[in-house]
Amino acid sequence: MPPAAESESSVREAEASPSETMRGLLELTRPGNVAAAGVLTFTGAFVADGLLAPAAIVAAVAATMFATAAGNAVNDYFDREIDRINRPDRPIPRGAVSARGALWFSVALFAGAVVSAAVLPVTAIAIAVVNLVALLAYTELFKGLPGVGNVVVAYLTGSTFLFGAAAVGGAFETTVLVLFALSAMATFTREVTKDVEDVAGDREEGLRTLPIVVGERRSLALGVAVLAVAVAASVVPFVVGGFGVVYLALVLPADGVMLWGAARAFADPSAGQTRLKQGMFLATAAFIAGRITASGGVPA
Repeated sequence: MPPAAESESSVREAEASPSETMRGLLELTRPGNVAAAGVLTFTGAFVADGLLAPAAIVAAVAATMFATAAGNAVNDYFDREIDRINRPDRPIPRGAVSARGALWFSVALFAGAVVSAAVLPVTAIAIAVVNLVALLAYTELFKGLPGVGNVVVAYLTGSTFLFGAAAVGGAFETTVLVLFALSAMATFTREVTKDVEDVAGDREEGLRTLPIVVGERRSLALGVAVLAVAVAASVVPFVVGGFGVVYLALVLPADGVMLWGAARAFADPSAGQTRLKQGMFLATAAFIAGRITASGGVPA
């Protein structure tokens, strides 16, 4: 970047007050995404084993939240030049947090994830290791490859359910696998929609995201097709007899919200990806309700 711009950024960083820096560090983690990831891990554990292993559930949720926060922070570190175009209000571009400060903050968060995951079963630790490596490699290796970065983020989101199930020693039964597939596919669609939103900055940075390579409408059409498979998969727990009509009554509206969001993205990508996220949370609630009603009450 031009020396003048670098100098201006340095001035802003130097002038940031402690309270502004703390707020910036919190923003780096994306608190909403961190809380959502924790909920997804809890859901995977709950669906697999109820509440029979509370200590393992707490450790798994903590590991997920630390890792998600770390991944968001390190992503902002690597994306700081793109964000000057796409997201100038983020902590590093606006000078609330220095690039070096964001990097060290992410290291501390990754350490928290490692410590939390270390007490879990071997399968859960293996998932955690794979996910931490993927988080670290995402921006530098995968993000700029057409579709590959979207698949990596989709896997990472869906794997929170697998991680939760593995943390309590649960088997990857049909409902957990459907949770993984539904979440991963819906996330893929949402990530493609976000790439359409960010085309200007990504093109300026020289990235080859899916919308840049194949076009925005084709990318969105692919997202719709992938989501349609996810919606079809969402009825499997009911069909195989694991979850009953309460689950079905909740998951079908969630499917509708996600499909609406995917269709809305053609005209307004920002609104579309918001609806997709809302639908994903409704689907998560459906799985929790399905587990409770299938058990005849809250497992203890």
